[in-house]
Amino acid sequence: MKILVLGSGAREHAIVSALAREDTAHEIVAAPGNAGIAQVATVVHLDPNNAVVVADYALAEDVDLVVIGPEAPLVAGVADGLRTRGVPVFGPSKKAAALEGSKAFAKRIMEEAGVPTGRATRAGTRAEVEAALDSFGAPYVVKADGLAAGKGVLVTEDRAAALAHADHYLQQGTVLLEEFLAGQEVSLFFLSDGSTVLPLSPAQDYKRLLDGDEGPNTGGMGAYSPLPWLPDGFVDEVIDTIAEPTVRQLANEQTPFIGLLYCGLILTEKGIRVIEFNARFGDPETQVVLPRLETPLSGLLLAAATGSLGGIPRPTFSDDVAVTVVLASEGYPDAPQTGRRIDGLDDAAAVEGVSIAHAATSRSESPDGGTIATGGRVLSVVGRGSDFRQARERAYEAVSRIRLEGAQYRTDIAARVVAE
Repeated sequence: MKILVLGSGAREHAIVSALAREDTAHEIVAAPGNAGIAQVATVVHLDPNNAVVVADYALAEDVDLVVIGPEAPLVAGVADGLRTRGVPVFGPSKKAAALEGSKAFAKRIMEEAGVPTGRATRAGTRAEVEAALDSFGAPYVVKADGLAAGKGVLVTEDRAAALAHADHYLQQGTVLLEEFLAGQEVSLFFLSDGSTVLPLSPAQDYKRLLDGDEGPNTGGMGAYSPLPWLPDGFVDEVIDTIAEPTVRQLANEQTPFIGLLYCGLILTEKGIRVIEFNARFGDPETQVVLPRLETPLSGLLLAAATGSLGGIPRPTFSDDVAVTVVLASEGYPDAPQTGRRIDGLDDAAAVEGVSIAHAATSRSESPDGGTIATGGRVLSVVGRGSDFRQARERAYEAVSRIRLEGAQYRTDIAARVVAE
């Protein structure tokens, strides 16, 4: 197949890499891509958020399947522009992508579908925020209603900080105040063709910047998969109580969800609860889930895009484990320093069991070439092994070989699961 992958991050690099390693050779194109993606796919410079431009390109170049990676093109309706012109696309419509684009919409869908989640109140004024904070009590959970690049959620014991966070996002619209849920968090992806769902392997990510879950929220500083501590029957329970009811509810509202349903879950004392839905592969969880995938990814994505997931067996995964450590620029997440050179990538990739997914990189225009950092989260360094200790050691050995001035990363990714 000729496959166009939209996006420029480590998630898209992981998707491209999974497609490229299949036994069947595909022609893979990425837009706009990055320095790492350019090593395994053709990179074209077009605006992934412009539905007309993307559809024109896909038709002119006889693209068989378009895979939308980030949330912004989904919320912009790029999938709609492709579908109306007959191009198979993996990614939900603009209306269905509101499951991620609007926390309030997601809460309504969960309520209608009977999906277990925490109590929430929508607020549009400072007074409403204050009343909700007092009602729920500490720890306070404040969420931006719209997209916020993974940084719109604040969980804090500090009421003043909660109010400041709400004030910031009230300038853009409404906010959600939610009850605090305690427990282990789980990310579980589902492929959906609008009626059938198929699960991928669970993962856990680390949102806070610093070790010990300290510091500000980020887009994700690391992840691991699988989760050996999950109870038996966990995935089936999520299918029965969360994924299928959600997809059915959207279908009943004439808003079929076609693409990747990301379930952000938490295991509380009262059972599984939904923290949030996303409408695309998660980052950095994709970097540890897809390397373990044994079923060809291209067939799964095309089946979802064409409404033919029914009857397809559940995807299978390697018994290996994977750990990814995100290398971020100095100043991330508030004011990342960009334009700095990255060295040691070949040495890092030479570590056994290691692969590197580029997140925000480009080729330097200087005479000696090289790779430079262009954003906050720069690289996802993935270690695979027969157990968590080996995978983790490989990932951190590779990280130690990479040189980026001011780079920061967590040192405790998967440390707990190794200790246990």
